[in-house]
This record gives sequence, C-alpha cells and structure tokens, in this order.
Amino acid sequence: MPQLNDLALEDLLAGFNDPAILVSPDHLILAANAAYTERFACAQTPIGQTCFSVSHRYDRPCDQMGEECPLHQAAESGRPHKLLHLHHTPKGRLHEQVSTYPVHNAQGELVCFVEVLTSVNLAGVEASGKVGLVGKSPAFNRMLGLIARVAPAMTPVLLLGESGTGKELAAQAIHRSSLRAEGPFVPVDCSGLSESLFESELFGHEKGAFTGAVGRKIGLVEAASGGTLFLDELGDIPLALQVKLLRLLESGTYRRVGGIEPQQADFRLVCATHRDLKAQIAEGTFRQDLYYRISAFPIPLPPLRERSEDLPGLSQTLLQRIEPSRQYSLAPATLERLRGYAFPGNIRELRNLLERAVLLADGTTLLPEHLPEEVGGSPPLPGLEGQGAAVLLPLEQVELRYLQWALSQHQGDKRSLAAALGVSERTLYRKLESLG
Repeated sequence: MPQLNDLALEDLLAGFNDPAILVSPDHLILAANAAYTERFACAQTPIGQTCFSVSHRYDRPCDQMGEECPLHQAAESGRPHKLLHLHHTPKGRLHEQVSTYPVHNAQGELVCFVEVLTSVNLAGVEASGKVGLVGKSPAFNRMLGLIARVAPAMTPVLLLGESGTGKELAAQAIHRSSLRAEGPFVPVDCSGLSESLFESELFGHEKGAFTGAVGRKIGLVEAASGGTLFLDELGDIPLALQVKLLRLLESGTYRRVGGIEPQQADFRLVCATHRDLKAQIAEGTFRQDLYYRISAFPIPLPPLRERSEDLPGLSQTLLQRIEPSRQYSLAPATLERLRGYAFPGNIRELRNLLERAVLLADGTTLLPEHLPEEVGGSPPLPGLEGQGAAVLLPLEQVELRYLQWALSQHQGDKRSLAAALGVSERTLYRKLESLG
C-alpha cells in the first residue's frame, strides 16, 4: 500500500477547479494546485509555508488572531468543516468559503487536511459605488457565511435584525447567488399593506372583482414567478391576514380576487423583520404555524455598532452613492466620532448623517463640525466599543483589548504596528505574550 510520501501530492488536487491545498496538522502546505498558486501569485512555491501566512499574512494560526481556524474545527469534530474567511490576494482582499476535509489513515489517525477555497462574490470588502453589501468585520463575515450556505438552496430564509441593517440588500444577495438569479426579485413592504389591499396586491384581481377593478391585474406573487419574493417587515402583517399567507405557502396555490381558477405559485421565499416573532407568538399576535413555515433558516444581521471595522468602507461606499461626481472623504477625527456613536438607526442613519455632512461641507473633507450634536461626544477607547460608561475594567484587560484592536487595524502585521506605537517588535511581542 503506497504511503502519503510516495504519492505525487499535486495529483490529488488536480481534480479541483478552485484553489486547493493539502495541509499538515501543523498548518504546513504539503501540496497546492495551479489555481491556488495563481490565486495568491506565489513568487516561490507555497509548499513548506503555512496556510495562514500565505492567505492571511499572519505569523500565527487564525484562532490566535481572533478568527476561527478551519483546521482546528475539522480536527476537533473529525468531519468536514466550512467557514468564511477574508483572504489577502494581489487583487485585494476577497471573501472566500474555506471547505476543510480531514484525512485519516487506516488506523484512524489524522494525517492531513484537504482545503478548498471558493470565492464568495456576495459582498465587497473595500468602498464601492455599486449597490450591495460591504464589510469585513467578524460579525459581517458570520452573516455572509450563512448567506453563502443558503443562497443556492430553495429553503425559506428569515432575515432578523434592527431597522436599517440592510435586510433588503441581504435578500438581494441571496437572490443573485441563487438558482433563480435570472428571475425577478420582487420586494413587498408588508407594513404598507392594508387589509383591504392585501389580497389584491399579493394575489391580483380579475376585471370587475370590485368597484374600480377595470381590468385584470397580476399580483406580486405572480410577478415573482421564477424568481424571489421578498416579504419585508413580515411581523407587521395583521393576524387576520396571516392565515391567507399561510395558505399560499402550504398549498403553493392562490386565487386572484374575483377569480375561480387556482393559480400555481412559483417563487423562492425570503422574509425579514425587526420584530421579535417569538414574543409576538407568546402575545398571540403572530401565528406559530406561519413562523415555522418561514423560519427554516434564520440569519441575524448585526447592528452597525457591532461592525466598527466596517465604518470606513461603508462610509466611503455611501459617499460615492450620495455624490458620485465628487470624491468626499472623512477626516480622521470625523471617523473617530462615528466610531464612538451607537447608531440606533444603523446603516440608514449613517447614510443620513453623511448626506447632511456633504451639504454642510464647503470642501470635499467631512469634518466633525459637519456632524449632528448627538454624534459629537467623545469617542470610546478603541477596542472598547459597546462598554457602558459606568463599567470599570481591569487595566490589563483594557490594554489587551486595545492591542487586539490595534493589531486588527494593521491586518496582523506586528512590524508595522510596533512602528506605529513607537516601540520595538521585541517589546510588542513581550507585551502580547504577557497579556496572553
């Protein structure tokens, strides 16, 4: 029986179109296919280098740098593991889904891993004038990983999050990556549908069905045929109308108002709400059976206050959309003010603040005085966002959080961080070691 060392390891990876590597349990790359070498434009062979140094430019494994390590997860479970990572490439940083497969010998001992990288083109990392998701924070990446998993399926999706977190953009991303991407994307604002209009808007009506029905009108369900129906603010649908929606989802059929013949529905369902549906069920204002129909795959959308790393990219993206003909930028002090703000209105509020600032600015640099008074408070210590004003933390913990934050700003590059802090690399390493 040939041993691992006797095999041409590259041949094991030749069948993958996506970048793929064979990795030892201590993170050393044993083999790589051509697609991997091309993706990371390796000037020298990646064999013998660590996977985290090539794709992340880290000097330690991902789980020691504040991220999940796919090898660690697969080794612990003994099963394949998928997660979304942000990788450095010559073309910029890319979101990629990392699929890791543990390889065991006949004795059941872990020998190595096969790691396959698949590009996730659902969101941008840096500022973009295009409409879409933008982010790189851990909270954003967790959400994006869930979207990437469910998008190709027909499973109903329930997007949960505060108002202004970008639920419709997330729904559009799911649609664009689904098998129905060529079909229509039809959004429905459920909070704006009165009881009298609900059936007509959703199911359409026949000529003469009621006063003013001068012709046949197709409903939004029919308009979404072959594509995605997005029901926004589902929690606002009155209880009396929920049974009609449930009947549509259970039977897959509907009748136009005034019609007799049943029509066949053909759509992928994505729902969203800022409400606590389980609390509404307990209060008797939302049907439990409808909840189970729509909540097969819930995806929480993080509020902006949990995505402080995304503020620069989001701000520049919004500024490009607000005023594409001029290149506006944020002064460092302005960005710090925004970092210290809680954003109860999330991304929608950020857009409003920037739009106001653009109108007040005489030049192309947005200054702190262009922000509203409520945003002008002193920013929190970097790395301590979300801590209440009355919470006192041990000094060692404050220092550790600050260094973790500072390290993330330099993408894990300790040399550049040490230079920015005015200390030697050795001093920085000792400090990090002492803080654990």
